[in-house]
Amino acid sequence: MHRPSLRLLALTVIATLAACSAKEAPPAASPGADQQAPAKQERGYLSQPLVSEIYTADPSAHVWDGKIYVYPSHDIEGSTPEDDMGAHFEMRDYRVISMDRIGEPVTLHPVALDVSQVPWADKQMWAPDAAKKGDTYFLYFPAKDKQGAFRIGVATSKSPTGPFEPRPQPIKGSFSIDPAVFTDTDGHTYMYFGGIWGGQLQQFTTGTHDPNGSKTDLNANDQPALTAKIARLSDDMLEFSEKPRDVVVLDEAGKPLLGGDHDRRFFEASWMHKHGDKYYFSYSTGNTHYIVYAIGDSPYGPFTYTGRILEPVEGWTTHHSIVEWDGRSWLFYADSQLSGQTRLRNVKVTELFYNADGTIKTLDPFVH
Repeated sequence: MHRPSLRLLALTVIATLAACSAKEAPPAASPGADQQAPAKQERGYLSQPLVSEIYTADPSAHVWDGKIYVYPSHDIEGSTPEDDMGAHFEMRDYRVISMDRIGEPVTLHPVALDVSQVPWADKQMWAPDAAKKGDTYFLYFPAKDKQGAFRIGVATSKSPTGPFEPRPQPIKGSFSIDPAVFTDTDGHTYMYFGGIWGGQLQQFTTGTHDPNGSKTDLNANDQPALTAKIARLSDDMLEFSEKPRDVVVLDEAGKPLLGGDHDRRFFEASWMHKHGDKYYFSYSTGNTHYIVYAIGDSPYGPFTYTGRILEPVEGWTTHHSIVEWDGRSWLFYADSQLSGQTRLRNVKVTELFYNADGTIKTLDPFVH
């Protein structure tokens, strides 16, 4: 058998390593881009972006009619400087992602809804979610109204990929951001929503929007933290059937998490799923960049803080969803691998695992 010379073999190895490094390195970040996790690419990524044609984030995944549908935000390049209120997230429309099975080819569908189609909305179409009842699909989305207050709207379609027809007004009594819709086994459907800082939850504590209110949270580290809201939806899925109430998250002593507990308190990105007979309320801690969860016995809670699902990703924001597919659980999330910029993200998916006691095994978004 012919054997190459040692010199030729060495040159081949060097060339191969160089090619791999060039392929795996993400695009260079633009000047001034947020580098939440510099040089993390040296460790490699746990998973790869589902689509690269556009930038996507905040994935809400569902399994309907034997397929997986993901409803993400659509990130766009904008000129607004970055700030703590998220003004640089200038999204204006939604596009649905679908796949027959995880790991198989992904389809990126045309625009499902644009802000110009929504009579009450002005800008910033942030993280959406979707639901199905009968043969109708519902797209729930936050956007700023003409007065600069976030409200939650709903649009309908006979197709899971749209186009969706928006209602002329937002949901009565809705406010803040990040709607997450959960239908329980008894058929009742609930919306979880809210977010502090740019999500404005701290500006709605009186029941009406106060644009001059706190810019971050309640500024009370030793008091119960602001938390997500829950409201049961009406039978037609278009309005709240009750006044929103707090989603209370308790510590190990049975007391509400405090505002100063930034590693555990609620920031944004609610999600609800059921595993066995328990309800898992998960969310982002925002400025500490964790996805965490709490477990309860009712969709209303209270929920006891249990642990972390995902360690910090590359980029500032982190937002997720959890679905079961073919007997396995999956975590959809996003990072900034493709751009290196916090405002231009990409959706990913990885398998989620439970321990025997029902707790979730913490995932690291990087491989070592």
